[in-house]
Amino acid sequence: MKKFTQEKGIVIPLDRANVDTDYIIPKQFLKSIKRTGFGKNLFDEARYLDKGLPDEDCSDRPLNPDFVLNQARYQGGRILLARENFGCGSSREHAPWALDDYGIRCIIAPSFADIFFNNCFKNGILPIVLEEDIVDILFEETAANEGYELEIDLANQQILKPDGEVLAFDIEPSRKKVLLNGLDDISLTLQHADDIKAFESRWQQQSPWLFN
Repeated sequence: MKKFTQEKGIVIPLDRANVDTDYIIPKQFLKSIKRTGFGKNLFDEARYLDKGLPDEDCSDRPLNPDFVLNQARYQGGRILLARENFGCGSSREHAPWALDDYGIRCIIAPSFADIFFNNCFKNGILPIVLEEDIVDILFEETAANEGYELEIDLANQQILKPDGEVLAFDIEPSRKKVLLNGLDDISLTLQHADDIKAFESRWQQQSPWLFN
């Protein structure tokens, strides 16, 4: 899993509350269990004017010019600004896979759905919860300033705005450690490999018939 230490990038404003995981990555694209290849179908139903199909070449599909991902000023954006209850709906892990594959490293919102929130940390994405009035200001500033960027400093739990203002955010220490070190669930388990091997050795000596 990719480490997250610092990230500076253009902000993509998705001004919509209760964005569910089917909106993030529609159900017809869930056939694959690979973590890659979903970025082209991120927000598919809003991003394109036709209905997307699995494994389809999206390069010639008609784009919705009104959707934020298709607007020139937000191209290359890596920080998604959203409204409350982002990631609600089904628990599909394909949603953070699609966001990551597109290039989103951080999502800022007033609140997140619990399962989606947890899945972000498992996939190297930093979800940041800020007060709604602060998020409102960020939406206003993003709209008013083309190329609006934020700098995220996870180690110091700070967001640096273009005007120099610093916004603090909270994160659980265990989740902070996971992102800073790029540790997925398997990597976390392997940190205890010696203890696991020692336990298995003792167990085999105590109950050898289980290993025949």
